[in-house]
Amino acid sequence: MVFDSFIAAHWTLLGGVFLIALILGAVANKTNFCTMGAVSDAVNMQDWQRMRAWALAAGVAVLGVGLLEPAGLINAEEATPPYRTGHFTWAGYIVGGLLFGIGMTLASGCANKTLVRLGGGNGKSLIVAAALGATAYAMVSPLPLVDASLRELLFPWVDASALSLSRGQDLGSLLGGDAAPWVRPLAAAALGGGLVYAALRAAAFRGNRDAVASGIVVGSCVLAIWLLSSNIAVTDGFGEQSDLPTHVTNWDFHHPEQGTGRPESARWLGPQGLSFVTPMSHATTYTARAFDPAVLTTGVMAFAGVVLGSLLWALASRTFRLEWFADRYDLARHLAGGVLMGIGGPLAMGCTFGQGLTGLSTLAVGAMLATASIILGSALTMKVQYYKLLYEEEATLGKALLTGLVDLRLLPSSMRQLDAL
Repeated sequence: MVFDSFIAAHWTLLGGVFLIALILGAVANKTNFCTMGAVSDAVNMQDWQRMRAWALAAGVAVLGVGLLEPAGLINAEEATPPYRTGHFTWAGYIVGGLLFGIGMTLASGCANKTLVRLGGGNGKSLIVAAALGATAYAMVSPLPLVDASLRELLFPWVDASALSLSRGQDLGSLLGGDAAPWVRPLAAAALGGGLVYAALRAAAFRGNRDAVASGIVVGSCVLAIWLLSSNIAVTDGFGEQSDLPTHVTNWDFHHPEQGTGRPESARWLGPQGLSFVTPMSHATTYTARAFDPAVLTTGVMAFAGVVLGSLLWALASRTFRLEWFADRYDLARHLAGGVLMGIGGPLAMGCTFGQGLTGLSTLAVGAMLATASIILGSALTMKVQYYKLLYEEEATLGKALLTGLVDLRLLPSSMRQLDAL
């Protein structure tokens, strides 16, 4: 899509992201699509329905990018964030993923689920979203007095321990080298096809229309934003085309007499998928800046779209319910969860959507590592909570953690500290 004016191109991007997020919010509310819920069902009840829905969404996204990128319709190479970067921050993916997984369990849902619950009337999610957004902002922005971000202050070792890869970190680059463009579709077919097969092989899942629909729609929403953000360009006064980031970078040349209307950053105008940690950070900035149009980003539109979509479905289905904290402990737990997600998301370079679906669709190994760490952090937190509730004072954190690792088959049964009931 080529536009004669930057304003038309910019608002097509913003409006398109909003509409896609609107659909996502409504569908996620209706079908109860939730990564944390999927982990909880599998760990606590051995029910894999929602995990299969998540796998189907991931498979659709992987297959879609694998098919559309060779056709030139998706530009994952220049994505924001740079999923395929050769700067492999393995420690960030693992530690950030674990922290995010712990946080989303304490907060009763990941970043996306927080927005869906907010649209459904859950006041707890407003506090979680505020804590997550403020913490994520502090992780990536210079703090007053110290002129350094929280990440630079607390986690300099993440970048110091990073591996420098000669090519990208995606499976195509690692397996194919210079032939990466040819290898990626094959790797996408294998990984995406395997995920779709794993989801659909169960007859009970295939018979669950909501679960199947949620996987297909959520995966398609990731693809839709990839397609939209990869195919918007604007012409200058000489008939030359440029993408939006390039146009904004050269703003003074294109608009020598126009000082208004320029976005403050060109970073989030290019190819991207779906993520919800960054949108909460952007929403925090947008609110703090008194709704300054210069900081209105696709992240803010995704934030608003999911909340409104969820709200519209809640009102239409008469499921809108106001909810608040039961006690101070409930408040503290949710606040802690929001803060941990705000720390872990930027460290892992994404959340269950940003890495688990969007990052995975680029075949990035970091996305696989971060997603596995998120799931592990969530599952272990559930196990610790379970044993602490079951055995109370007898179940110390160490005993509950070791027993949880045994339950997840990550340690031998001889190391079990508490009996499973």
